[in-house]
Amino acid sequence: MSTAPSSFADWEPHRLRQVAESFGVDAERYDRARPRYPDTLIQRVIVASPGIEFLDVGCGTGIGARQYRAAGCTVLGVDPDARMAEVARQTGIEVEIGKFEDWDAGGRSFDAVVAGQSWHWVDPIRGAGKAAQVLRRHGLLALYWHVFDPPREVGAAFGDVLQRVAPDAPLQNPGLELQQGNLKRAIEGIRTAGGFGEPEQWRYEWQREYTREEWLDHLLTTGTLTLLAPDQLATVLEAVGTTIDSMGGGFTMEYTTLAAAATRTADA
Repeated sequence: MSTAPSSFADWEPHRLRQVAESFGVDAERYDRARPRYPDTLIQRVIVASPGIEFLDVGCGTGIGARQYRAAGCTVLGVDPDARMAEVARQTGIEVEIGKFEDWDAGGRSFDAVVAGQSWHWVDPIRGAGKAAQVLRRHGLLALYWHVFDPPREVGAAFGDVLQRVAPDAPLQNPGLELQQGNLKRAIEGIRTAGGFGEPEQWRYEWQREYTREEWLDHLLTTGTLTLLAPDQLATVLEAVGTTIDSMGGGFTMEYTTLAAAATRTADA
């Protein structure tokens, strides 16, 4: 029986813990293969924040946290996966283990709460409420997701082989419709929880070049493939790799990063 929802309206990823907890299987690969965030986004978050003390929710291996730290911020991460957190700690990021909704801030407060590629694993209403509790006056909540659009040949090869070897694999393709849904749920959660001004929406377009090896490395960190059996996984990688070989061994990926940002109101 398929675990995928019948429509994007039914997609509640924060309930799919099996997928959420699969990324730590190879945390070092995740850190190596997953893309950074646009520098323009990082700088905009910093400028919009009243200070430089940040809380990174679902920080994973610290990809975004390191970007904020490099820009002069102090960053504390929170993540439910100890395996991911250990990789972040090895790079100097302080991380506490737990689900953000249940995490004990111990009376601490922050200038910004950020979440890159992770807020869809958080209950959108409880998470926004918790963010309002730990943010200082006029603090910023910034949530963002990548949308990637591989060349038609690469996307078709992946979709065809995955449908053949694992037709019941959970839906986990970060296309525009899915990530717009994540953004919409986040905004609705912020509005419902209260304590924030009206959320803004930001959008950034950028590109990244991938070799065959780099893209297959990235695929191995995606939620769907982390759940496949070894023979299924080998078949998928072979099909996609062969397609990339036919394109000269690499391609240009078009990325869009979607963001929602809201400021904590003084009376929260």
